[in-house]
This record gives sequence, structure tokens and C-alpha cells, in this order.
Amino acid sequence: MKKYLFYIVLIGLFSCSSSKTIVERPITFNEERKVLTLEYLQNRYGLEQDSPEIDPKMIVLHWTVIPTFEKSFAAFDPVSLPNWRPDIKNVSGLNVSSQFMIDRDGTIYQLMPETTMARHVIGLNHCAIGVENVGGTDDLPLTKAQLKSNIWLVRYLKDKYDIDYLIGHYEYTLFENHPLWLEQDEGYRTKKTDPGTAFMNDVRKAVKDLNFKKLPTNHN
Repeated sequence: MKKYLFYIVLIGLFSCSSSKTIVERPITFNEERKVLTLEYLQNRYGLEQDSPEIDPKMIVLHWTVIPTFEKSFAAFDPVSLPNWRPDIKNVSGLNVSSQFMIDRDGTIYQLMPETTMARHVIGLNHCAIGVENVGGTDDLPLTKAQLKSNIWLVRYLKDKYDIDYLIGHYEYTLFENHPLWLEQDEGYRTKKTDPGTAFMNDVRKAVKDLNFKKLPTNHN
């Protein structure tokens, strides 16, 4: 049985009165995943790189539509796509993932280094930090604890990196004619609704002072 090491890093955000704990729970990132990531960068975006590093310019919020952290983690941990995702298997074998995942109690888990590419948003993975939220179904709507942790994490990442945009996954196609959009397959799109408009509105209201750029509006 796999054993996982938990590394707990206490990070105080001096601009706020609160602090949060980020729990490091790394998914498998071996040589095979590195190769698949580099192939994805080259084949999808035309980027030839020696390492799968990104320059973060946006944060993308998601939901997993999976009821628990452990089951969500188990979906992301395999290096290649499992058989239950054949709809995108023919595009790349690289499994989906994200840099962060927030449990229903608000616990923030870091699954990957912030500047390592994760596959979580079409066209923009090369510049996007992904934040998954456990749940998101009618029976398991996102929680107030998750909302608070998303707000804290957005502030933390914005303070650390030169990030221009904060988006919900459902908004990714707004960038189709934007310079950040690098997807080369015009037919490769999936319809998304996560993490819900109400959740995004609440996060945006809470971080309005960070002055993220407005989202593009002119796309085909």
C-alpha cells in the first residue's frame, strides 16, 4: 500500500488577521508524468520546454463533483488518464490534476508545486494555477469553509505571483481570442459549470481590492 508523507506548512498572511495551514499531499509526479506534461505543452500549445514549469498569470477555481478528498485525490494521482475518461484519452494520456485541492472543511491541500503545469483547463494550463474544491453536486454544494479558504488562497497566490486573472472553470472559453490562449485544436472544448456562478461571485467580491483584470468578452 502506498504511504503518503504529509508536510504541514503554516503560512501567515500578514495582510489578514487570519492564517491558514497548507497541507502538502503530493500526487505522483514521476518521469513518466514529466514526459507526458512536456508532450502536452508541445502538442497542445506549441511550447518546447526542458521542464514543465509555468509562469502563473491566472487562478482557475473548480469543483471535483466527487464527495470526498480521498476519492478526489485518487482520481488525480494516477499518471495517465484512467479508462473512465475515454472522451479525452485521444488528445493526451496525461491525467487531469491541479496544484491545490480544498476539502469540504476548508483544509487546503497542495498536490503539486505551484509552478508545475497541471492539466485542469483547456488552452490555459501553461499559465494557470488550478484550485479544486471537493464536492459541487446538488447534494454536496460547496461550503462556507471552502469559500473562506478559496479567498485566502487567492490572496496568498496573488501576493506571491504576478497574476492577472481570477476565473471560474466555466469561463475559460472567454479567452479563446486572448494572447494567453494557446490551444491549437479548434474542436477541443468541453462545457463546464464549475465552481458555479454564485461561488465565483462571492470570491470576487471578497478579493475586489486585488484589482484583477476584467475577463475578455469578445470571443467566437
